Amino acid sequence: QVHMAESGGGSVQAGGSLRLSCAASGLTFSRNAMGWFRQAPGKEREFVAGIMWTTYYADSVKGRFTISKDNAKNTVYLQMNSLKPGDTAVYYCAAREGSSIYTDAARYDYWGQGAQVTVSS
Repeated sequence: QVHMAESGGGSVQAGGSLRLSCAASGLTFSRNAMGWFRQAPGKEREFVAGIMWTTYYADSVKGRFTISKDNAKNTVYLQMNSLKPGDTAVYYCAAREGSSIYTDAARYDYWGQGAQVTVSS
């Protein structure tokens, strides 16, 4: 059984930083592509970043966010710097049965419960 849990959300002023963590169990981390998505109120869930053998980022976060993972700890991270009010959303980690990174949320099989990130101006 797969279980994923995010931590590290919170409130920060514009220009600040936060680091999200996602601990996963029941997955073979070295074989599962991982991703971070976010969903703001009234908007669709959108891709933020993905990682497997390489990393891939949405244009809106490129240069500000960094995704990484620790296979030994079965944990994926999202370091978020230079945060903007537009980054305010619930952030979800996701995993898929496969090694390709996709930006389509429907391609992911497992999801965490979400972590709120609020950026004030």
